[in-house]
Amino acid sequence: MKLLIAFLAGLLMSVGMAISKMIDPQKVLAFLDLSGDWDPSLALVMAGALAVYSVGYRLFIHKPAPLFDKQFYLPTARYIDNPLLIGAAVFGLGWGMVGYCPGPAISALSSGSSGTLGFVLAMTAGWFIARKIKLPFSQA
Repeated sequence: MKLLIAFLAGLLMSVGMAISKMIDPQKVLAFLDLSGDWDPSLALVMAGALAVYSVGYRLFIHKPAPLFDKQFYLPTARYIDNPLLIGAAVFGLGWGMVGYCPGPAISALSSGSSGTLGFVLAMTAGWFIARKIKLPFSQA
């Protein structure tokens, strides 16, 4: 049941990203281009997502566990460290350069675009490489 719920939640998020056009790199880049032809519509998507999450969080965080798992999995780190800062910078650079971040890129695979496939393959390779090498700022 847990796997089915995870699949349905992922499917719902993917459909939402497609409807909001967050899987269109040109739309994302237009949102990030504050000095050019700025498109603020994705801010509404983000605000809507934050509103839904906030209400859901408040409704369910006081429960002993989620409906289909034994516990909630909440972040435990309470400070900003080098891996967080460097990861955020790399994420932001990648998002700003090509208009994709991981979730929308995976959702956009259904478009059949070779550029999207290349991005997801490079992202996956980077993830595996980062897990294998010990970086000087890494805590692992």
